[in-house]
Amino acid sequence: MARYGAQYGPDFTFLGIPRCDLTDPASYAGADVIIVGAPFDGGTSARPGTRFGPQAIRSTDYIGHNGSRPSLALRTDGLKDLTVRDAGDVEMFSGDVVKSLADLRAAVATVVRAGAIPVILGGDHAIAYADARGVADVLGQGRVSMVHFDAHADTGDIDFGSLWGHGQPMRRLIESGALRGDRFLQIGLRGYWPGPETLAWMAEQRMRSYEMTEIGVRGLDACLTEAFAIATDDCDGVFLSVDIDVCDPGHAPGTGTPEPGGLSARQLLDAVRRVCLELPVVGVDVVEVSPPYDHADITAALANRVVLEALSAIARRRQDARDGTTWDPGRPLLEGR
Repeated sequence: MARYGAQYGPDFTFLGIPRCDLTDPASYAGADVIIVGAPFDGGTSARPGTRFGPQAIRSTDYIGHNGSRPSLALRTDGLKDLTVRDAGDVEMFSGDVVKSLADLRAAVATVVRAGAIPVILGGDHAIAYADARGVADVLGQGRVSMVHFDAHADTGDIDFGSLWGHGQPMRRLIESGALRGDRFLQIGLRGYWPGPETLAWMAEQRMRSYEMTEIGVRGLDACLTEAFAIATDDCDGVFLSVDIDVCDPGHAPGTGTPEPGGLSARQLLDAVRRVCLELPVVGVDVVEVSPPYDHADITAALANRVVLEALSAIARRRQDARDGTTWDPGRPLLEGR
C-alpha cells in the first residue's frame, strides 16, 4: 500500500495538491479527501488503455497546477476549502486482477479509516468492486448505497471464463453482501447489453436502473430525485461511481466501450453536483478513461471536471451545514451590477 508515485509516466499529483503516503499516517492526518490512482485495465472486454487514465485525469487542465480551483457556480474551492491529498497510484499489475483488486481494496479501507473520503481515479470499472468493498469494510456491510452512472449495468456473471472484469463488479458487490441490491441506483443505461437472464437477476436483487429512454421521457432531474430518496433510505452513506461512458461518445470518445445516445457532458456535471450537494457521499470513483482513444483530451478533461465538481459540491455541502446557508443556483455571478 505504499505510495508508488505514478505507475506510468511522470510523477505528479492531481492539479498540484500535496502528496501523502498511505504507509505514513502523519502525511494524511486531518485529510478530508484522499485521491488514489488505480491504473488498471486488466478487466477490459474490448479496447484497453485505461491504465493510463489516472495520469490523464490528474494532468488534463489548461490552468496551472497550483492546487486551487475556485468554482464559479458553487463559490467554493474544492482543493482549498477541503484538505485534499494525493496518495499516488496503487501498484496494479493488469495481469493479476485478484491481487490488484485486493491491494486497492486495502488502500481504500485505509483512507476511510482515517476519516477521509476516497476519490479513486481509474482504471477500468473492475476497480469499483475494490473501491466500494473497501468503503463497506469500514462503514459496514450493507450500510452504503451506490449511485452508478454508466451506459452498462456491469452485472455480468462470468465473462471470458473469469468472475472479475469491468462488466461484473456490481454483481460481485451485491453477491458479497457489501452493498444491497435494493439500494443500487443506476443512471444512463442504454444499448444492447445485458440480455434477459442478467436483467432477471437484477430484478431479483431489486436494483433500480434508469435507462436513457426513461430519462428522456421523465427528465434527468426527476429520475435523480427518485433515486436519491432510495439511496438514503436505511443507509449511512452513498458511493458515487462514474463510468465516463455514461456520456455520449461525442462528449467522451476516449473510452473502451462507447455507446451512442448517452448523457451530455453538462448533464453529467450537473448530476454529479447534485449527488455531492444533496447526499452523504462516502466514496467516489471515476473510471473508463482510455487516453489512447481520446481526441484532443475531451474525455480526460471531462473526467477531471467530474472530480472537481464532486469536490466543489462536497465543500459547499459542508459549508452550508456549518453556516446554515443554502446554495442558490440562480444567484448572479456578479451581484450588484
